[in-house]
Amino acid sequence: MNKKSSKLTGFLAVQLVTCAAFGAGWVALSPDQAEQFTEIVTGEVKFSPPKIERQKPLVIKPLYDDPEVVSDEELAAVLIQVQPQFSPDNLRPNHVEHALRTWHVDAEFQDPSIMSGTDMRDLLLDHGRFLLSWGPDVAPLLEDRPTGVYVRWGHDRGASVHHDHTLACLSEAGVPLDQPVRSPGRPNGTLKQMIEQAIYDFDLDERETEWSAMGFGLWIAPQKEWVNGHHRKLNFDMIARRQMRGHKTYGVCGGTHRVYSLMSLVRLDDEFDILSDEVHEEAMTYLRSVRDILLVTQFEDGHWPYNWPDGEAALNTPEDYDSYKDVIATGHHLEWLAIAPKELHPPHEQILKAADWIIKNTTSKTKKEILSNYTFYSHVGNALALWRNTRAPAFWKKWEAKHPFKAETDEVAANDTAEAATDEAVTDTPSKEEVTEEVETVTGKAAPAEAETDVEPKPLIVPPEL
Repeated sequence: MNKKSSKLTGFLAVQLVTCAAFGAGWVALSPDQAEQFTEIVTGEVKFSPPKIERQKPLVIKPLYDDPEVVSDEELAAVLIQVQPQFSPDNLRPNHVEHALRTWHVDAEFQDPSIMSGTDMRDLLLDHGRFLLSWGPDVAPLLEDRPTGVYVRWGHDRGASVHHDHTLACLSEAGVPLDQPVRSPGRPNGTLKQMIEQAIYDFDLDERETEWSAMGFGLWIAPQKEWVNGHHRKLNFDMIARRQMRGHKTYGVCGGTHRVYSLMSLVRLDDEFDILSDEVHEEAMTYLRSVRDILLVTQFEDGHWPYNWPDGEAALNTPEDYDSYKDVIATGHHLEWLAIAPKELHPPHEQILKAADWIIKNTTSKTKKEILSNYTFYSHVGNALALWRNTRAPAFWKKWEAKHPFKAETDEVAANDTAEAATDEAVTDTPSKEEVTEEVETVTGKAAPAEAETDVEPKPLIVPPEL
């Protein structure tokens, strides 16, 4: 054999060994690793979202129907205050999202000046409808991505304020998986593509994960784990622990949204076993600690302060802050308590006092004052409806059947609405303190509290109403 043939034979042998090694290595790769390798080599995005088994999101049912907390008349008086009577121009997605999660997609009103549930849904999911409100000079709310439909968020004009807040609110409002989503370059998308994009983008270490926890929980359960677009394996244990990480004051609205999301995950776990036993008990321990703080931080008039995580110091040395923040704390705490088992409640007398304070506060405001702080007051309406084991649209339909709308009686309210539309509304923008977050994990264990049994058990999670 001449030298040339020898070199060729050696070269081919090396190539054969290399190919064999590559083939063996490829076979040894997990599907996720193979997908990641292909993405790096080809530059094409490879993403396999978890399969969503249902066409409608899950519904976490309230556990009580307590007219002592709020009577029919009081609930009607609160709900009329938080109706989505918005100006059609420059309609903030954040306001619409909050209104939609309270009133749901099937909301209808006899008053033609109030947005229906479908109108609110379309503002968020139809670029053409968004253009009518904001015009062509504002960036679209929806953006096309190779992996789905992205929702622009942040504090720019026309954006959703919080990451995955749009998804969470649409999910709580009962919008189905095949709901059309019309983004600028994809007029035939669906909500499924928005969910998949949210899963792709999700980062466990981002500052706000409360909304992702809600959206994923209502759609993905009973699946326990999945992979995001960064090829990171995730599960509900990790998301639950993320809600408990750091001081209780961290997170949006004084940390109360983390409590609500964590309580929701626990309820989902009761039905679908999406958490490990260890994390379930960690979550219950955390929620008991919130209950214990509420025991010692309620003011004599019934409200809980915004700095409730400070414990007794919040009561003994109250901070000087805007009064609407007490509405945030009290309304949000009443909201998660409505879906919490009784062992996580403070004494019932405290709940009654808090409800009495929030009802008087809400009904004493003008329409202009409510709209200027709409995002916070919307939680009051939702919380009180939950305490009557109902939803705002179902209650309001029955109420209007007996109390028909009369246009002439609402002239003052309409004037207030027009004035409020010109004001800069207060939004639940995170404070400087909320932006910086310590990385800690709650590890304390406590003996399970003895649950009260004087309330007939109700189904925890049920399919949405058809």
